[in-house]
Amino acid sequence: MAKYILLDTETTGAGEGDRIIQLGYFVLSPGEAVEVHNDFCSSEVPIGFGAMEVHNITPEMIEGKPTCVETAAYRRLLELNTPDNYMIIHNAPFDIGMLEKEGFALKMQLIDTLRCARHVFADEEAHRLQYFRYRLGLYKLETEEAKSLGVEIKAHDAIGDVLTLKLFLTELRKAVQEQFPGGNPVEKMVELTTQPIFVKTFRFGKYKGRDLADVAREDAGYLRWMLTGMESLDEDLRYSINRVLGNAL
Repeated sequence: MAKYILLDTETTGAGEGDRIIQLGYFVLSPGEAVEVHNDFCSSEVPIGFGAMEVHNITPEMIEGKPTCVETAAYRRLLELNTPDNYMIIHNAPFDIGMLEKEGFALKMQLIDTLRCARHVFADEEAHRLQYFRYRLGLYKLETEEAKSLGVEIKAHDAIGDVLTLKLFLTELRKAVQEQFPGGNPVEKMVELTTQPIFVKTFRFGKYKGRDLADVAREDAGYLRWMLTGMESLDEDLRYSINRVLGNAL
Protein backbone atom coordinates (compact mmCIF):
# COMPACT_ATOMS: atom_id res chain seq x y z
CA MET A 1 0.00 0.00 0.00
CA ALA A 2 1.42 3.38 -1.02
CA LYS A 3 2.30 5.87 1.68
CA TYR A 4 2.06 9.64 1.37
CA ILE A 5 4.77 11.68 3.09
CA LEU A 6 3.82 15.34 3.67
CA LEU A 7 7.06 17.12 4.54
CA ASP A 8 8.54 20.47 5.47
CA THR A 9 11.89 21.66 6.78
CA GLU A 10 13.19 24.69 8.61
CA THR A 11 16.75 25.72 7.90
CA THR A 12 19.59 28.00 8.92
CA GLY A 13 18.79 30.11 5.85
CA ALA A 14 18.09 29.85 2.14
CA GLY A 15 21.66 29.97 0.82
CA GLU A 16 23.80 27.31 -0.79
CA GLY A 17 25.61 26.57 2.45
CA ASP A 18 22.58 26.46 4.74
CA ARG A 19 21.34 23.28 6.40
CA ILE A 20 18.27 21.69 7.97
CA ILE A 21 17.55 22.40 11.64
CA GLN A 22 13.99 21.00 11.79
CA LEU A 23 12.59 18.05 9.86
CA GLY A 24 8.87 17.46 10.14
CA TYR A 25 6.50 15.22 8.23
CA PHE A 26 3.33 13.12 8.37
CA VAL A 27 3.06 9.66 6.89
CA LEU A 28 -0.44 8.94 5.59
CA SER A 29 -1.61 5.51 4.53
CA PRO A 30 -5.24 4.45 4.03
CA GLY A 31 -6.58 2.57 7.05
CA GLU A 32 -3.54 3.33 9.21
CA ALA A 33 -2.86 5.87 11.95
CA VAL A 34 -0.96 8.98 10.86
CA GLU A 35 2.75 8.85 11.67
CA VAL A 36 4.03 12.17 13.01
CA HIS A 37 7.76 12.90 12.85
CA ASN A 38 9.19 16.17 14.12
CA ASP A 39 12.87 16.48 15.04
CA PHE A 40 15.07 19.48 15.67
CA CYS A 41 18.69 19.09 14.56
CA SER A 42 21.98 20.75 15.31
CA SER A 43 24.10 22.31 12.58
CA GLU A 44 27.60 23.71 12.33
CA VAL A 45 26.13 26.45 10.14
CA PRO A 46 24.87 29.32 12.32
CA ILE A 47 21.20 30.26 12.01
CA GLY A 48 20.78 33.48 10.05
CA PHE A 49 18.87 36.24 11.81
CA GLY A 50 16.51 36.52 8.84
CA ALA A 51 15.70 32.82 9.12
CA MET A 52 15.33 33.11 12.88
CA GLU A 53 12.82 35.90 12.36
CA VAL A 54 10.69 33.59 10.19
CA HIS A 55 10.75 30.29 12.10
CA ASN A 56 11.72 31.47 15.62
CA ILE A 57 14.24 28.67 16.07
CA THR A 58 17.15 29.94 18.16
CA PRO A 59 20.63 28.41 18.65
CA GLU A 60 19.68 27.42 22.19
CA MET A 61 16.79 25.29 20.88
CA ILE A 62 19.06 23.07 18.79
CA GLU A 63 22.11 23.01 21.07
CA GLY A 64 23.02 19.41 21.85
CA LYS A 65 20.55 17.99 19.34
CA PRO A 66 21.67 15.29 16.89
CA THR A 67 22.53 16.27 13.34
CA CYS A 68 19.82 15.81 10.73
CA VAL A 69 21.11 12.42 9.54
CA GLU A 70 21.24 11.18 13.14
CA THR A 71 17.57 11.90 13.87
CA ALA A 72 14.86 9.25 14.00
CA ALA A 73 12.88 11.30 11.47
CA TYR A 74 15.68 11.14 8.89
CA ARG A 75 16.25 7.41 9.41
CA ARG A 76 12.53 6.71 8.96
CA LEU A 77 12.49 8.87 5.82
CA LEU A 78 15.20 6.69 4.33
CA GLU A 79 13.03 3.62 4.98
CA LEU A 80 10.08 5.28 3.23
CA ASN A 81 12.12 6.38 0.22
CA THR A 82 10.82 3.88 -2.34
CA PRO A 83 9.22 4.38 -5.79
CA ASP A 84 5.78 3.22 -4.65
CA ASN A 85 5.48 6.06 -2.12
CA TYR A 86 4.72 9.74 -2.66
CA MET A 87 6.62 12.78 -1.34
CA ILE A 88 4.34 15.81 -1.03
CA ILE A 89 5.87 19.26 -0.42
CA HIS A 90 4.86 22.88 -1.00
CA ASN A 91 7.74 24.36 -3.01
CA ALA A 92 9.51 21.03 -3.32
CA PRO A 93 12.80 22.15 -4.94
CA PHE A 94 13.82 24.01 -1.77
CA ASP A 95 13.23 21.17 0.68
CA ILE A 96 14.49 18.47 -1.68
CA GLY A 97 17.64 20.54 -2.21
CA MET A 98 18.15 20.79 1.55
CA LEU A 99 17.63 17.04 1.99
CA GLU A 100 20.15 16.34 -0.75
CA LYS A 101 22.78 18.16 1.32
CA GLU A 102 22.17 15.49 3.96
CA GLY A 103 22.77 12.69 1.43
CA PHE A 104 19.11 12.04 0.63
CA ALA A 105 18.35 11.03 -2.98
CA LEU A 106 14.63 11.08 -3.71
CA LYS A 107 13.18 7.82 -5.07
CA MET A 108 9.56 8.54 -4.23
CA GLN A 109 7.10 10.01 -6.70
CA LEU A 110 6.96 13.76 -6.14
CA ILE A 111 3.98 16.08 -5.78
CA ASP A 112 4.81 19.77 -5.46
CA THR A 113 1.59 21.35 -4.20
CA LEU A 114 2.90 24.82 -5.06
CA ARG A 115 3.24 23.96 -8.75
CA CYS A 116 -0.08 22.12 -8.72
CA ALA A 117 -1.74 25.13 -7.11
CA ARG A 118 -0.35 27.42 -9.80
CA HIS A 119 -1.98 25.16 -12.38
CA VAL A 120 -5.41 24.71 -10.81
CA PHE A 121 -5.70 28.02 -8.92
CA ALA A 122 -4.13 30.05 -11.72
CA ASP A 123 -6.07 33.26 -11.03
CA GLU A 124 -5.25 33.52 -7.33
CA GLU A 125 -3.12 36.52 -6.35
CA ALA A 126 -0.65 34.30 -4.48
CA HIS A 127 0.06 30.60 -4.08
CA ARG A 128 1.91 30.50 -0.75
CA LEU A 129 0.72 27.91 1.76
CA GLN A 130 -0.11 30.58 4.33
CA TYR A 131 -2.16 32.43 1.70
CA PHE A 132 -4.30 29.33 1.12
CA ARG A 133 -4.53 28.81 4.87
CA TYR A 134 -6.70 31.92 4.97
CA ARG A 135 -8.09 31.95 1.43
CA LEU A 136 -9.65 28.50 1.86
CA GLY A 137 -10.52 28.88 5.54
CA LEU A 138 -8.13 26.11 6.60
CA TYR A 139 -7.34 27.94 9.83
CA LYS A 140 -10.87 27.16 11.01
CA LEU A 141 -10.10 23.44 10.91
CA GLU A 142 -6.61 23.52 12.42
CA THR A 143 -7.39 23.26 16.13
CA GLU A 144 -9.37 20.05 15.84
CA GLU A 145 -6.88 18.56 13.37
CA ALA A 146 -3.91 19.46 15.55
CA LYS A 147 -5.58 17.99 18.64
CA SER A 148 -6.25 14.71 16.83
CA LEU A 149 -2.62 14.44 15.76
CA GLY A 150 -1.01 15.82 18.91
CA VAL A 151 0.82 18.67 17.21
CA GLU A 152 1.14 22.38 17.95
CA ILE A 153 -0.04 25.02 15.47
CA LYS A 154 2.68 27.55 14.65
CA ALA A 155 3.10 29.33 11.31
CA HIS A 156 6.50 28.78 9.65
CA ASP A 157 7.19 25.85 11.92
CA ALA A 158 7.91 22.64 10.00
CA ILE A 159 5.28 20.44 11.63
CA GLY A 160 2.78 23.31 11.83
CA ASP A 161 3.17 23.91 8.10
CA VAL A 162 2.79 20.19 7.44
CA LEU A 163 -0.55 20.28 9.24
CA THR A 164 -1.65 23.16 7.02
CA LEU A 165 -0.36 21.23 4.01
CA LYS A 166 -2.48 18.22 4.98
CA LEU A 167 -5.61 20.38 5.06
CA PHE A 168 -4.65 22.14 1.82
CA LEU A 169 -4.00 18.83 0.05
CA THR A 170 -7.63 17.84 0.60
CA GLU A 171 -8.84 21.01 -1.14
CA LEU A 172 -6.23 20.77 -3.88
CA ARG A 173 -7.22 17.20 -4.64
CA LYS A 174 -10.87 18.25 -4.96
CA ALA A 175 -9.91 21.06 -7.37
CA VAL A 176 -7.77 18.71 -9.48
CA GLN A 177 -10.62 16.20 -9.61
CA GLU A 178 -13.03 18.92 -10.79
CA GLN A 179 -10.72 20.28 -13.47
CA PHE A 180 -9.49 16.88 -14.69
CA PRO A 181 -12.46 14.54 -14.17
CA GLY A 182 -12.22 10.87 -14.90
CA GLY A 183 -8.59 10.43 -13.88
CA ASN A 184 -6.69 9.67 -10.70
CA PRO A 185 -6.13 13.04 -8.95
CA VAL A 186 -2.95 11.84 -7.24
CA GLU A 187 -1.38 10.76 -10.52
CA LYS A 188 -2.55 14.02 -12.10
CA MET A 189 -0.77 16.00 -9.37
CA VAL A 190 2.42 14.05 -10.07
CA GLU A 191 2.02 14.98 -13.73
CA LEU A 192 1.25 18.64 -13.01
CA THR A 193 4.38 18.84 -10.85
CA THR A 194 6.50 18.29 -13.97
CA GLN A 195 4.52 20.49 -16.36
CA PRO A 196 5.50 24.13 -17.10
CA ILE A 197 3.06 26.81 -16.00
CA PHE A 198 1.71 29.41 -18.39
CA VAL A 199 2.28 32.89 -16.92
CA LYS A 200 -0.48 35.19 -18.14
CA THR A 201 0.80 38.56 -16.88
CA PHE A 202 4.12 40.24 -16.14
CA ARG A 203 4.88 40.55 -12.44
CA PHE A 204 7.95 42.78 -12.79
CA GLY A 205 9.69 45.26 -15.09
CA LYS A 206 8.31 47.89 -17.41
CA TYR A 207 5.34 45.72 -18.42
CA LYS A 208 4.36 44.77 -14.88
CA GLY A 209 0.65 43.94 -14.79
CA ARG A 210 0.35 43.73 -18.59
CA ASP A 211 -0.97 40.67 -20.37
CA LEU A 212 1.90 38.64 -21.84
CA ALA A 213 0.03 38.04 -25.09
CA ASP A 214 -0.56 41.79 -25.54
CA VAL A 215 3.15 42.49 -25.07
CA ALA A 216 3.94 39.79 -27.64
CA ARG A 217 1.85 41.66 -30.18
CA GLU A 218 3.16 45.13 -29.29
CA ASP A 219 6.79 44.52 -28.42
CA ALA A 220 7.88 41.04 -29.47
CA GLY A 221 11.48 42.24 -29.66
CA TYR A 222 11.56 42.87 -25.93
CA LEU A 223 10.38 39.34 -25.26
CA ARG A 224 12.98 37.91 -27.63
CA TRP A 225 15.62 39.92 -25.80
CA MET A 226 14.45 38.39 -22.51
CA LEU A 227 14.89 34.91 -23.94
CA THR A 228 18.47 35.55 -25.05
CA GLY A 229 19.63 38.23 -22.61
CA MET A 230 18.33 37.05 -19.23
CA GLU A 231 20.23 33.98 -18.07
CA SER A 232 18.23 33.81 -14.81
CA LEU A 233 14.86 33.89 -16.57
CA ASP A 234 12.33 31.74 -14.71
CA GLU A 235 11.60 28.50 -16.59
CA ASP A 236 7.84 29.07 -16.50
CA LEU A 237 8.19 32.59 -17.86
CA ARG A 238 10.56 31.32 -20.58
CA TYR A 239 7.99 28.69 -21.55
CA SER A 240 5.22 31.31 -21.55
CA ILE A 241 7.17 33.77 -23.69
CA ASN A 242 7.96 31.09 -26.25
CA ARG A 243 4.30 30.14 -26.30
CA VAL A 244 2.94 33.67 -26.81
CA LEU A 245 5.57 34.46 -29.43
CA GLY A 246 4.45 31.39 -31.32
CA ASN A 247 0.83 32.42 -30.96
CA ALA A 248 1.60 35.97 -32.05
CA LEU A 249 3.22 34.95 -35.32
